[in-house]
Amino acid sequence: MRAIGIGCRAGRPAEAVLAVIAQAIAGLSPGRGPLMICTSVAKLSEPGIVQAARRLGLPLHGFPPDVLAAQRARLVTLSARVEAVTGLPGIAEAAALAAVGPLGTLILPRFSLDGVTGAVAEDRP
Repeated sequence: MRAIGIGCRAGRPAEAVLAVIAQAIAGLSPGRGPLMICTSVAKLSEPGIVQAARRLGLPLHGFPPDVLAAQRARLVTLSARVEAVTGLPGIAEAAALAAVGPLGTLILPRFSLDGVTGAVAEDRP
């Protein structure tokens, strides 16, 4: 399984989220199993994220703060701004890693476009 973690500033449109997902997918080799979009439970109410997942027909999963915070040691990129606002070290990488489990790895560290961040992790075959 592969997971695309998404974080964003409030109110980012679906097009901005879709652009991040497209960039994340562009770097993936085909055939590694199901793909899902994941974020924090707080971002599950962001229309841009919800609409992007719906348009792509991909499952969307949100993780609670304690699960995201538990990923801290596995993150490549820590965000002081996100931590000041949410108390979490980051959303995109943490959500992607939480989705693929403790043996999963980050294959695309956090990147940002137009107020949306993305990261990709995959489980071990």
